[in-house]
Amino acid sequence: MKGLIKKVRENKKGFTLAELLVVVAIVGILVAISIPVFTAQLSKARKATNQANLRAAKAAAVAQYMTDEMETNANDVIYNYDLATGTVEKINTTTDGVTVAVIDTEDGSVQYKTINVKVEKKSGASGTINGAEITLYAK
Repeated sequence: MKGLIKKVRENKKGFTLAELLVVVAIVGILVAISIPVFTAQLSKARKATNQANLRAAKAAAVAQYMTDEMETNANDVIYNYDLATGTVEKINTTTDGVTVAVIDTEDGSVQYKTINVKVEKKSGASGTINGAEITLYAK
């Protein structure tokens, strides 16, 4: 029996404390490197989402405007774009608390929650779609 206990004590298998600390340090360095990369990718994803939502809002509002124009000869119209369903609805008020016109869509720090599209009839103006100038408002 004494020989068996002696054999178990001599045959130590496992990691030393120093080896475990080295592994923990390496994992910590890898995490420290990956966090900025992850946040940069998250920012790029938000930016791409914003741009896609703005393009979709513009396309949906123009399509709705062209349909409305044929029926009612609409002049200046504001549409609210629902991000969840991808649909537009005509609103009669101003841009419902959305006061900032989107000029620079490069900002990826926030995601837009509300997008309104103002379509103004401008005959003969350059940069118009079917004689209408489109302004995007987002919040």
